[in-house]
Amino acid sequence: MLGAAVGSFLNVVIYRIPEGLSLLYPPSRCPRCHTPLKPYDNVPVFGWLWLRGRCRYCKAPIAARYPLIEAFTGGLFLATFWLFGFSGFTLGYWLLLSWLVVLTFIDFDTLTLPNSLTQSGLVVGLIFQAAMGYSETGSVAAAVHRLMGGVIGAVVGVWLFDLITLFASAALGQTAMGGGDAKLAAMLGAWLGWPGVLLSGFLACLSGAVVGGSAIALRLISRRQPMPFGPFLALGAVIAIFWGDVLIGAYLRVFFPSL
Repeated sequence: MLGAAVGSFLNVVIYRIPEGLSLLYPPSRCPRCHTPLKPYDNVPVFGWLWLRGRCRYCKAPIAARYPLIEAFTGGLFLATFWLFGFSGFTLGYWLLLSWLVVLTFIDFDTLTLPNSLTQSGLVVGLIFQAAMGYSETGSVAAAVHRLMGGVIGAVVGVWLFDLITLFASAALGQTAMGGGDAKLAAMLGAWLGWPGVLLSGFLACLSGAVVGGSAIALRLISRRQPMPFGPFLALGAVIAIFWGDVLIGAYLRVFFPSL
């Protein structure tokens, strides 16, 4: 329920930030007739079902994406709590996953990753690292150690995607990635550390290659058509959050069995 309610707010963020609108004013309203919505119309998921996907006042259709984002966010919150229980990791990853949901759908819609989101997400990620370091031991030294790990992760994320962009652009003869992808990678490095951002980047490149190659083979897109990469980075980060330790451990056992 909490995740679905947060997802309802994330729908507002996804719509309003690219438009340069305030997140708080005006209150939720129909985008066509501008009639303010009643509280019972705004109940996550169920409000859309009660209205049968149409505005109560002007009968304009309401995209099914809204309840799907609410339900998806609720599922992510539930999965995070299931894995981490009552802990600081749960609260932190709820924040990170909320950022990733917003960035994913903004990138789908506009092929951009707003600096206001990636930069604020990076700062919150560093605060998360310091807070978790202090909470684990009560030591300022531990907080600084984890904070520096986040800083190193952010630097690795930027360098990694700057290199990928450089070589991919040279190979393709055109710009391969936007600057927002490197900033998102830096944000992920701040949250997940350098092992996490490397895993996220590898999974993003792998999934992006599979999806993009399949879409080109099926002639759904052309070779030169731009495709958002932020969603693949977000997917890699989600996998790293839930299964990162397992995947990294399996990699080390296979390629570095003596460690």
